[in-house]
Amino acid sequence: MCAIAGFVGKNISFLSDERIKKMLKSMYHRGPDENGIKRYGNALLLHSRLAVIDIEKGKQPMTITVDEVPYTIVYNGELYNTVEIREYLKTKGAVFDTSSDTEVVLKAYIKLGEQCLDLFNGIYAFAVWCDATKELFIARDRMGVKPFFYTFSNDGFSFASEIKTLLAGGLAKPVIDKEGICDLFLISPGRTPGTAVFRDIKELRPGFCGKWRDGSLKIYPYWQLKAATHTDNLSETVLKVNSLVRDSVERQLVSDVPIGTFLSGGLDSSLISSIANRYMKRNGKKLITFSVGYKDNSKYFKKSHFQPNSDEEYIKSMCDYLGCDHLDVTIDTPELAAALEDAVEARDLPGMADVDSSLLLFCKEIKKHVTVALSGECADELFGGYPWYRDKEVLERYGFPWSNNYQYRASFITPEISEKINPRKYISDRYEQYCRMAPKSEGLDDFEGRMREMSYLNIYWFMQTLLDRKDRMSMNSGLEVRVPFCDHRIAEYLYNVPWTLKDLGGYEKGLLRRAFDGYLPDKVLWRKKSPYPKTHNPNYMAAVCSLLEPILNNKNEPIHALINPIRTKELLTTNDPTPWYGQLMTTPQTVAYFYMLNHWLKKYNVEIEI
Repeated sequence: MCAIAGFVGKNISFLSDERIKKMLKSMYHRGPDENGIKRYGNALLLHSRLAVIDIEKGKQPMTITVDEVPYTIVYNGELYNTVEIREYLKTKGAVFDTSSDTEVVLKAYIKLGEQCLDLFNGIYAFAVWCDATKELFIARDRMGVKPFFYTFSNDGFSFASEIKTLLAGGLAKPVIDKEGICDLFLISPGRTPGTAVFRDIKELRPGFCGKWRDGSLKIYPYWQLKAATHTDNLSETVLKVNSLVRDSVERQLVSDVPIGTFLSGGLDSSLISSIANRYMKRNGKKLITFSVGYKDNSKYFKKSHFQPNSDEEYIKSMCDYLGCDHLDVTIDTPELAAALEDAVEARDLPGMADVDSSLLLFCKEIKKHVTVALSGECADELFGGYPWYRDKEVLERYGFPWSNNYQYRASFITPEISEKINPRKYISDRYEQYCRMAPKSEGLDDFEGRMREMSYLNIYWFMQTLLDRKDRMSMNSGLEVRVPFCDHRIAEYLYNVPWTLKDLGGYEKGLLRRAFDGYLPDKVLWRKKSPYPKTHNPNYMAAVCSLLEPILNNKNEPIHALINPIRTKELLTTNDPTPWYGQLMTTPQTVAYFYMLNHWLKKYNVEIEI
C-alpha cells in the first residue's frame, strides 16, 4: 500500500519544490519506505511507497514506453489475481520485468484501456498519465477500500490519496459551506458519497473511473451492483459462500512481508483467522493474531442488547483452537482520549471518537510485528448482521437506520445557521436517492425489495464510513489492512440472496455460519453478534468532558461559529441515551466528536462560507 498524488494542467510551474516537498511529507505515513517524483511538461506524479510485493523492483512512479509513447502510473493498492492477469497478458504479447502488481496494472491498461478494470480483483486507486495524448486516466476499486480525492480549478486537475496532501500543496482551500456543515452535523462520521466535506474537494466514488483531457474531466461508473434472480438452492448457496469467502481470504494472504489477522472473538474476525490459519499451516507458517482491549473493561462491562457478553473468553477459545501466536493490546483511558487529535489528523475529518482513536493505537502496535493484517469488516453489511436488518420497527422507519435522529443532531447547530438549512430535506434527499438506486429484480415482494434497499444503503453509506476508518487509522502507521469480505464477487452474489437464506435459522448472518460449520468452536460460531470492542470504563466520559468543557467556555474557540453552546453543554451533565451514529457512538462519543470537530476546525484553519 502507498500514497499517490498528482497534478495535470497547462502549466505546472506554480508547484514549487517547496510545495512538492510539503505534499510528499504529508504522504510519508502511508508509504514510509521510499518516495518517487515524475515530472512532465503538463503533469506531476508523486508516490510514497509501503513495499509489500517485489520490494526491490516495484518502485513508483513506474513508466513503460510502448511504440515510443511513455505511460506512467502511480498506484495504491493490491491486486489479488495478479498471477492470472499476468499470464493472460503474456498471451497478448506482454513481457514482464518485475513480479509487482503495479507493472501488471499498467501493462493491462496499455493493452486494454479502461476494460482492464473488468479483470481486476483487488483494492486500488491509481492514475495513468499518457504524455503523448496528454490524458490522465483514474480509477478506484469497486467497493471503495482505497481512497481517491481530487479537486480541479482553472489551473488544472489534482488528486491524492488523502485530503491533507491536496491542502499541503495549496491545491485546494480548507473551506466549508452549507453542504459541508450539514454533513458534519447530520451525517458525520459518514459523508455524502462523492464529497469530502471541504467545498472544493471531491472523492471518486467506488467503482468509478474517469479521464482528464484538454481541461475537461469525465467521470463514470465501470461497475455497479446488479439485480438478478437467485436460482441456487440452499446447499448450493452454502457451498458458493464457502468457496467465495475461502478464496478471498487465501488470495489476500499473499505477501512478501510478515502478515497477521485481527481477532476480536466475534464471528467475522474468527472466521478469517481460521481460514488463514489453515492456509498458513499448509505452507509451513504460523499465524499471528492481534486483539485490542481496554484497562478495567472486565470490571465495568455491562450486558446490553447490542453487546450481551465481552470478548475475552471468545478470544481465548479461538487462540486455543488455532494454536496461533497471539498479542493482546490493552489501551487505557488517558491514551485513548489523547489520541483523538491524532485520529482527526489521520482521517482529515472529525470521526468516530474512540472507535477511531483506539484503532489508530491498536494499528500502531500491530505494525511493530507485521506489515499486513486481515480484518473482518464488511461481513455485516453483506450478510445482514446489523440489528437494523432484523428490527421490524427500524425496517419500516423512514431514514438511515444507523442515524435516524436528524432532529437531535440538528439541535446542536447554532440558530443562525439552522435558519439557512433544511435538515429534513438534506437527509431525505440522500436517503431517497439511494433507496431509488437500489437494483431490484422483477417479482420481488415488498419485504425483499426493502431488504435490497437496506443492503444498498449499508454498502454505499455505512460500510464506506468503516472503510474510511480502517484505511486512515491503519495507514497512519504504514500498516496495510486487507478486508477479505469486501470482495466484489461476494457482494455481487450476496446482494441477490433472499433474506430467508441470509437469516438462516433466525441467526444474524445465519448463512455465513452454516457455510463455515466446522471452522470454529461452536461457542464462537453461534455467538451473538458483538460490535467492535470499546471501553466501558466510566472515566472515559469524565476524560472527554474535561477536554470539551473549557472549549465550550471559551467563545474564541472556532467551534462556536457552528454550535449552540447551551445545547452542547447539556451533553456534559445529562446521560442522554440517543446515539450519534450506530450503536458505538453514544453520549461519551458524542462529546468526543465535538472535541474532534473543534480540533479539526483549528488544525486545518477551516473557513466557513455560507
